[in-house]
Amino acid sequence: MDKAKILVVEDQNIVALNLRNRLKNMGYIVPTIAISGEEAIRKTELTTPDLVLMDIMLKGDMDGIEAARIIKSRFSAPVIYLTACTDIGILERAKLTEPAGYISKPFKEKDLVSNIEVALQKNKLGKVTEE
Repeated sequence: MDKAKILVVEDQNIVALNLRNRLKNMGYIVPTIAISGEEAIRKTELTTPDLVLMDIMLKGDMDGIEAARIIKSRFSAPVIYLTACTDIGILERAKLTEPAGYISKPFKEKDLVSNIEVALQKNKLGKVTEE
């Protein structure tokens, strides 16, 4: 089976690089990292990832929730939020985008893998059902 292509959207460089390395060590392809919502949308269009790992709190005018909403509507890519944010109002907004998963930082590798694999499988099954 081909390994999934995952776009990492994280504005903290050390966290983004650590995440990329961990994903690569697990066998996933990480074509690029985006550091803002706008960049996440552009890079989704350019790299067509199978899944997007999205931090909710991003620098710039667009947060991860708005970027995820646009990515889901334009590209149908599943989004997993990976965040330290625990604000209830923000979590309620995030739920409205119907994320494929939600992982709190700091995360355990097994939580990351299980969320990714379930999201990829659900997305694959959804595409088969639509055809």
